[in-house]
Amino acid sequence: MFSVVILTKNEEQDLPGCLASVNWSDDVHVFDSFSTDQTINIALQAGATVTQRAFDGYATQRNAALSLPFKYEWVFILDADERIPKDLVEIIEAELANTTTGVNGFRIRRRDFLNSKWLKYAQISPYYVRLIRRGKAKYHREINEVLEVEGNVKQLDGFFDHYPFSKGYRHWLDKHNLYSSMEAERWIYEHNNNVKFSLNKALFSKDFSEKRFHQKGIFFKIPGRHIIKWFYMIIWRRAFLDGTAGITYATLQAIYEYFIILKTKELLLKNKNK
Repeated sequence: MFSVVILTKNEEQDLPGCLASVNWSDDVHVFDSFSTDQTINIALQAGATVTQRAFDGYATQRNAALSLPFKYEWVFILDADERIPKDLVEIIEAELANTTTGVNGFRIRRRDFLNSKWLKYAQISPYYVRLIRRGKAKYHREINEVLEVEGNVKQLDGFFDHYPFSKGYRHWLDKHNLYSSMEAERWIYEHNNNVKFSLNKALFSKDFSEKRFHQKGIFFKIPGRHIIKWFYMIIWRRAFLDGTAGITYATLQAIYEYFIILKTKELLLKNKNK
């Protein structure tokens, strides 16, 4: 058995389905950022343990959630719009029964859905570290957080599911409008502090978090990257095989990249005119 922690803020729409997917666990925690809807009542009625903390950043909030008094040694981290299928539970329990010391995390493939369509080809980063040994992992980076694990990380078969469009396109765009502002500010910070990125690490690092960090840093410097990203997703990753859903998702991701470009230019101009 393993514990589950779900991070929430006004998740009355998605939380019931998430809780239903983990009703096999007797140690489910809902870590809430003072929701004003029915999130807390839904969690309590489902038998979850609720803890509330004022939100002060994505990484800091997740790190606070990882410090909860979990019943079990292993913890699965979920967002409310995610689900754990029953077959993944069986895979995890079989793996944990044979896990040796030194392995402190597991990377699991996530299936993203647009409505009911699995974005099998369009999805860019399918593997995420979500199952960790208690006290052996910490989040870094305030947007698209990176979870760094102390020790070895193994890769598991199976999937957990993600429904990023469960609240509609408007919600997705509003959220990514905020994310793009944070990404632009992060780029300015790295630019001003002369942060260096390594192509060698971006291509060959065995540390997934380090590899992703350097990939994003280098990609940010490429002109017209929103157009490159669209063609990369449509042609190289064959998003067109996902049909209309794949093309829609690739276009939304390109728009998100363009938001970051525009906001970065705006911040650079503002700093120049100071």
